[in-house]
Amino acid sequence: MRPITYFFSLLLTLLIGSCGPQTTEVDILLKGGKIIDGTNRSAFVGDVGIIGDTISFIGNADESNLRAKQVVDASGLTVCPGFIDPHTHALGDLDSKERKQNINYLTQGVTTVFVGNDGRGPFDVAKISEKLSSAGIGTNVAFFVGHGTIRQEVLGTKDVAPNEDELDEMKTLVRKGMEEGAFGLSTGLYYSPGSFSTTEEVIELTKEIVPYEGVYESHIRDESSYNIGLINAVKETIRIGEESGAPIHFAHIKALGVDVWGKSAEVIQLVEEARGRGITVTGDQYPWKASGTSIRGALVNRWVSEGGNDQYKKRLNDKNLLPKIRAEIKENIRRRGGAESLLISANYKDKDMIGLTLAEISDKMGLDPVETALAIERNGGASVASFNMNEEDIINFMTQEWVMTSSDGSTGHPRKFASFPEKYRRYVVENQVLTLENFIYKSSALTASTFTVEKRGSLKVGNFADVIVFDEDEYNPRANFSEPTNLSEGVKYVLVNGQLAIENGNLTEALSGSVLRRNQ
Repeated sequence: MRPITYFFSLLLTLLIGSCGPQTTEVDILLKGGKIIDGTNRSAFVGDVGIIGDTISFIGNADESNLRAKQVVDASGLTVCPGFIDPHTHALGDLDSKERKQNINYLTQGVTTVFVGNDGRGPFDVAKISEKLSSAGIGTNVAFFVGHGTIRQEVLGTKDVAPNEDELDEMKTLVRKGMEEGAFGLSTGLYYSPGSFSTTEEVIELTKEIVPYEGVYESHIRDESSYNIGLINAVKETIRIGEESGAPIHFAHIKALGVDVWGKSAEVIQLVEEARGRGITVTGDQYPWKASGTSIRGALVNRWVSEGGNDQYKKRLNDKNLLPKIRAEIKENIRRRGGAESLLISANYKDKDMIGLTLAEISDKMGLDPVETALAIERNGGASVASFNMNEEDIINFMTQEWVMTSSDGSTGHPRKFASFPEKYRRYVVENQVLTLENFIYKSSALTASTFTVEKRGSLKVGNFADVIVFDEDEYNPRANFSEPTNLSEGVKYVLVNGQLAIENGNLTEALSGSVLRRNQ
């Protein structure tokens, strides 16, 4: 009789509501909103019920006689899954007593952030996870284990190859990070010390994440024409995936600088060919023409950094090396689009210079741009917003089915406070490059499926209740390059694991974020 009983039970469930079982009472009911479930399906009007940390109902609450302890009137508003940002530098904020609520992301509608990108992730994931969980955090967080961190632990900052024992030690640390819940291995092959690694080294380490179903995520070796060139760097990344067997993910995919503008089509063709061969390839992208880096990262070649900061400072004053350094800085200024394209954004000791371009500072100092850059570095360095991309390439990447939304949020750049509403306002509302449903999909379910973030990224009965409610007319970026820390507006409600982090447009004191662990 059990199969018959089960059949009638299932039939009754389907008759009551196609989206889930009957629920008599919920903790929170989001009522009458325009529901976009994150899966790229069309919007519909309905209600979302939440019990504890879980979505328990999607449908018509009145028809199902559903009661609620708290009703949120979502009529005229859009209800969708909380956004997932696969590339942030938010670990320092989450680990801060003052900033752990992560409000710059919550006010964009982001409920989960990935950290450890660019090869900078910890290998001691469990220790840091416990610390964050004990203190409480405002958003969920997921970790990458960092190739650069591991390389520095084993080899320091030297331009050397690991011997067999050292490579084994590095592999052990990769496995440690994965066993403790990391979602994959991140590299920053453009930056020191990752730049000193060979492709073969990276392939061997990436093999270690395959048994854990991790993803290889990379700031590739060259997004421009600095060393091997954009196209060869894309080919290297695809090779790493092909030979290791791991899915690969391009961090903040772009064509950076005048030498490679227009090459997005060639990059896309390489990716599509790889996908056609059965390699899993995805990428993320932020919706700004300017990247965020430092004078050192943008203008000083990696060999100058070998051996750490002391050696770096020594070389910047070495009369024998300066002719070469000056020539390289001059060329890097050119490929970045000129001194007027580099805006000092943060971390500069002379605060009066923040908000000025390298060209403007050069005029003030009475120096040429190369000598100005050297003076800045000798004085401790500075962050820059580097205006180095063109609109055609941005849109070309954005419209690919395998490209999702990210921020790469960094100090002094508005992308940390406004990437998701910037993309919505500019590319959904104004230029109509994406539909609203597609924008939400690329900000939620696509990211969740790419990195296997279980039970998040879509509105579905049984999923965790990471939900946002926003006003389409009011959802706007307020941060810009002059005022990069203005909070975004238009998000009326944010639920993180079923608790209201934003209620009626106001931040609550909730710290309901979780540390996410791979396959848990």
